[in-house]
Amino acid sequence: MTVTWEEVGWERVAPGVGRCRLPGWDCTAGLVVGADAVLLVDAGSSLAEGARLRAEAQALTGRRVTHLALTHPHFDHVLGAAAFAGAEVFGAEGADAAPAYGREELRADAVRHGLDARAAQEAVDVLVRPHRTVRGELALDLGPGGGRRVLLADVGPGHTAHDLAVLVPGDPGVVFCGDLVEESGEPQAGPDAVPSHWPAALDRLLELGGEEARYVPGHGAVVDAAFVRAQRDALAARFGVSHRS
Repeated sequence: MTVTWEEVGWERVAPGVGRCRLPGWDCTAGLVVGADAVLLVDAGSSLAEGARLRAEAQALTGRRVTHLALTHPHFDHVLGAAAFAGAEVFGAEGADAAPAYGREELRADAVRHGLDARAAQEAVDVLVRPHRTVRGELALDLGPGGGRRVLLADVGPGHTAHDLAVLVPGDPGVVFCGDLVEESGEPQAGPDAVPSHWPAALDRLLELGGEEARYVPGHGAVVDAAFVRAQRDALAARFGVSHRS
């Protein structure tokens, strides 16, 4: 028996599309339910969080997660991936070999941000890298006859060198943005950010979703196109980068 989004503490964003905000770093995980397949967007910061997401996805859909899209290779989005045995894992082109996926780098970054050292080590010991990488765009069919198709788009670089967005067409459409967009604080630009391209990546998100889409940031509340444009303009000003109007 399946449960409702609300019963497991998830937010329904559109029909068959939801997300939850994980504790600690307020990191978003998303779920897209098709007739034949289930896609999870990001996997949490530890094996325990990954196991929680797996159990909640199973409760919501009655089926296992078949596809996992990792929006970028930071610990709070990828360290739970090993909890999804059998799922096909996707990332942006080059993410499978990204320096941020180095075990020691991920472990150290997780611990520096407050993850328990034992939990961090446990997760990096079974680290899962993307099985398939996306160059440009890749359509995934989650239902028979194209009944539910999602688009994976390599929209970066920006927040990192390897940023993947997920577009779920519909009424409304939904765009999972990863940390290219953050609502609960100023977007974080670490040493692997590419500020000169970040505003252009947000232009690409806006092209994918359009004016009526709901944009799901990597951290914080769901936003609209106007918020994404404002954040693009703020990033362009912050880094001294021009962008398309």
